Amino acid sequence: MKGLAVACAAAVAAIVSPAPAKDIPGGGMTVQDVANWLLSEGYQAKIVTGNDGQQTISSSSGGINFHVGFYDCKGARCGSIQFFAGFDTKGALNPVKMNDWNHTERWARAYVDKTNDPWIEMDVDITPGGTFELLSDEFATWRSVLDHFKTFIGA
Repeated sequence: MKGLAVACAAAVAAIVSPAPAKDIPGGGMTVQDVANWLLSEGYQAKIVTGNDGQQTISSSSGGINFHVGFYDCKGARCGSIQFFAGFDTKGALNPVKMNDWNHTERWARAYVDKTNDPWIEMDVDITPGGTFELLSDEFATWRSVLDHFKTFIGA
């Protein structure tokens, strides 16, 4: 009877124990790794190469286009990424409005470009010690911030 109780306790512990997190490789992620991750999250991911040879990923969430940039790269692997999006408001915004956003919001920073169109950026460190679960959590924050920013600027 004691053996059955131990077996049952072990079975219950196995059911309620969380699965181990899936680690991001120690050197970071490649552009293709991030594209594959976005696709696995159910989002489009188009790799775009700029005139300077730098690669970004183009995607969208809730009808809002955004990009992913790559930083802290050693070879093909990068230790941090940046989600960013710009909006064409025909110059309707100004630095004072963006300062209001930056003063009250925590997760992303915003600015206006030289034609007073708004941009928003959010940096995410993925190394050292990053996991895909944490990256997905950060991405959920980005999507929420992006939607909130669209409302903030009246786009």
